[in-house]
Amino acid sequence: MSDLLIQDGQLFLFQGDSITDCGRRGANAPLGAGYASIFREMVIARQPDRNVRFINKGIGGDKTVGLRDRWEDDVIRHRPDWLSVLIGINDLHTFLRQGDPYVTVDLYRECYDYILSATKEQTDAKIILLDPFYLSRDMTGHSFRTTVLQTIPDYIAVVHEMVEKYGAYHIKLHDMFQEHLKLREADQFCPEPVHPNHTGHLLIANAMIDALTVG
Repeated sequence: MSDLLIQDGQLFLFQGDSITDCGRRGANAPLGAGYASIFREMVIARQPDRNVRFINKGIGGDKTVGLRDRWEDDVIRHRPDWLSVLIGINDLHTFLRQGDPYVTVDLYRECYDYILSATKEQTDAKIILLDPFYLSRDMTGHSFRTTVLQTIPDYIAVVHEMVEKYGAYHIKLHDMFQEHLKLREADQFCPEPVHPNHTGHLLIANAMIDALTVG
């Protein structure tokens, strides 16, 4: 019989941007209406005997720079047993649009490395890293969407580096969604390329469950 690696009495903390936030600071507090809440429900359904606590600290619009600046308050002090991080699409957008802060791949790597190093040094958390993703197949070369699709592999490569360096569990969301786009239109999962609908969030939560299931 398959079993989840998450154990009774543990704390699971979600960190990220609007995809993680998903209303957790408003009407859908405290976990939001997205994959964090769905994941919690799936854990309860799979292991009803386990009392697991969940905290969502995602903030819409955030980037790795923002995570770095609030890491002590939002992560370290909670001493989570599990930490999942989904961050990167806003970093990429600021790079392409030359926004503020202008997050190059090198700065993305630097900030990501900082937060994971601090986590390893100060907690015993097991880390789950989720690739940033973009739900489009527009490779015509004549649109902003094409530019994003051409650039996002550089940011995903940083996540892969962090997975190797810190021995993290890895959820390849961009690859997963691109496989689904071979079968269905993007609006089945996401009304625009960045923010998933309920089905898209369900796919993310299910991928996390699969990664943390043994047997």
